[in-house]
This record gives sequence, C-alpha cells and structure tokens, in this order.
Amino acid sequence: MNWDAALRVSLLSALVLMVLQVGTYLVGRRAGRYNVVDVIWGVGFALVAAVALVVGDGSMLRRVVLFLLVLIWGTRLSWHLARRTSGHGEDPRYSALLDRHGRSPGVVFVRIFLTQAVAQWVISLPIQVSAAAGETRGLAWWVFAAGVIGWIVGVLFEAVGDYQLARFKDDPANRGHIMDRGLWAWTRHPNYFGDFCVWWGLWLIAASAWPGVLTVFAPVIMSYVLIRGTGARLLELVMRSRPGYAEYQSRTAYFFPRPPSSSPKKHNSPNSDKPS
Repeated sequence: MNWDAALRVSLLSALVLMVLQVGTYLVGRRAGRYNVVDVIWGVGFALVAAVALVVGDGSMLRRVVLFLLVLIWGTRLSWHLARRTSGHGEDPRYSALLDRHGRSPGVVFVRIFLTQAVAQWVISLPIQVSAAAGETRGLAWWVFAAGVIGWIVGVLFEAVGDYQLARFKDDPANRGHIMDRGLWAWTRHPNYFGDFCVWWGLWLIAASAWPGVLTVFAPVIMSYVLIRGTGARLLELVMRSRPGYAEYQSRTAYFFPRPPSSSPKKHNSPNSDKPS
C-alpha cells in the first residue's frame, strides 16, 4: 500500500468535487433551482474514479474495473435525473430546507452543495483507497467477483425500476394510481435497493486488497442514508397521504425485495414501518 499515492488521490478527489459543486451551485443559482445538485451526484463519483485511475499506483486491473463500473452507474443515474427534473421546479426537499434555514448564498452553498461534496468524498473512500492498494490475490478474487455481481444486481434494479416507473407514469390511465407492478411489487424502493447493492459491490471490489476492507464505514453510511435517512424513509413520509399507498405498504416489502403478499396485512403508519 502506497500511502503517499492514496493521499494524492484523496486530496485531488476533494478538489475535483469542490470545483464540481461550486460550478453546479452557480448553474443552480442562475436557473433559480438547486435540485440540479442531484444531477451531478453520479458525475461526482465518476470523476473520483477517474482520479483514482489516473493518479493511483495500485492494481491497474482493479482501478480500471472500478472506473468503468462507477462511470456506467454514474452516467446512467445522472442522465436519468436530468431527464426527470427537466422542466420542473424546485425539489420540495430543498424548498423546505431553505425555508427553515434561509436562502442566503452562504446557507444555500453549505447546506446543499458543500454537504453533498463531503458526502461524495466520504462515500467514495473505498475507490480512493483501493487506487493505491496492491494486487488482488488468492481467495480475495472471490470477494472481487462477489462485488462485481453485487454491482450488476444493483444497476439492474435501478435501471429496470426507473424504466418501469417511467412507463407507468407515461400512461394517462395510471394517473392517481400507485405503481405496484414489476420490481415495485417486490419492494417499494427498487431504485434505492439497487443503489444499496451497487455500493456494497464496489466496496467488496475495493476490499479484495488490503486495506480496502477498512473503508466499510462508507457503504454502511450509504445504507443508512438509503434506508432510514433521506432515501426510502423520507419518500415514505411524502407518499403516505396518497390514496392506496397504505394498502400498497401492507403487501409490499419496504426495502429488501420479497414476493408480494397476496392479501393486505395490518399496517399502522409509515413512521413505524420497518425494513423487511
């Protein structure tokens, strides 16, 4: 493990992410909406993976694989979010946040853009550390392979779930109805579950060489955000007033997929819902 190389990757990644967020803030301010920050979520990780590929001196194969996997995932996610937010106003989450804390430039940048830059840097630490780690050897190749498989499962859940939801919303006959078909019949949040698999898969690839395993806190943090933080739980609170959503909750897994129940079960409230 070359710690000097790891430090170079880490510092340059932080700089790249900060420049990206400052540029995105300026774009958002000009556009009059700050949900543009969501579009560059995947882009930021792809840039970190590019830095790791170019600046790192660890296993070239692992650096290339991580770069390609993050590039594919990040590009698809950013393209999807760009299409979804195009022509729409501000995200209610950011409006509520700014209503609470004010709308001065400093507050906006720190609360939204700087916060995301820090999150991107911390969550991408497995990629950064792995860039300076040695070769994957012996049984660790099974860990590497498991990571690739996890990533494939995750990207498929995200891509297919987003596609199914988009098709559902495009049909006027579905207006006012809850999406409960395809992957959405197995979990109420296939896109978040997919993200969960992607990040654990990337960590497994990084953990296939010492000291990548030490960055396990990164996918743990991401898992908390997706399951109980600003991911699935927050969306549940937004959706709970929708007609038919309580019944959908009662027969469909919260996060981890399982076959849908044939009949509704007793359900108290979204606040008491636990991951399945």
